[in-house]
Amino acid sequence: MPVKIRLQRHGRKGKPFYWIVAADSRAKRDGKFLEKLGTYNPNTNPAQIDLDVDGSVKWLQNGAQPSDTARRILSYKGVLLKKHLLGGVAKGALTQEQADAKFAAWLEEKTGKVTAKVEGLEKEREEARAKALEAEREINEKRQAAATAVEEVAEEATEEVAEETAATEAEAAPEVEAAAPEAEESSEENKEAAE
Repeated sequence: MPVKIRLQRHGRKGKPFYWIVAADSRAKRDGKFLEKLGTYNPNTNPAQIDLDVDGSVKWLQNGAQPSDTARRILSYKGVLLKKHLLGGVAKGALTQEQADAKFAAWLEEKTGKVTAKVEGLEKEREEARAKALEAEREINEKRQAAATAVEEVAEEATEEVAEETAATEAEAAPEVEAAAPEAEESSEENKEAAE
């Protein structure tokens, strides 16, 4: 029975989540599997991978063939390195302690790189937030300046309208005063005619 180490898709549409499984190569992609070796979540940055390293090494030593993506994941988590070191132990090139020490040193170095990447991403996010906040402040200041300018223009326009209205009323006042005596004379004539 040819065994493959491959990904089995789970999760919803647009948000994939994978199980890393050892399965018969003739089985459906999401069908029966022999053993679940771990999980892979590509939706996070960096991708979240949980893997049973010893179980994966056991399957590789028994002849399981990983798919291309599974091979990259196994390499990233150090499974292929551990298999290589165990092959050296079997041949007598190094002792188990030496192999474990090399693997532990590699894991420490890898953890340091991942931690540095996470810190770099956090720093980039903080810088992006700061830039967005500064840009938003500038936009708000421009809006406030524009609103103040509009208010000043509106006040000036109101003052001009008030001045024009006062001037128009002042011009109209003599005409009204001149018309008032005429109205009095005509009302007196009307009274005399009525008597």
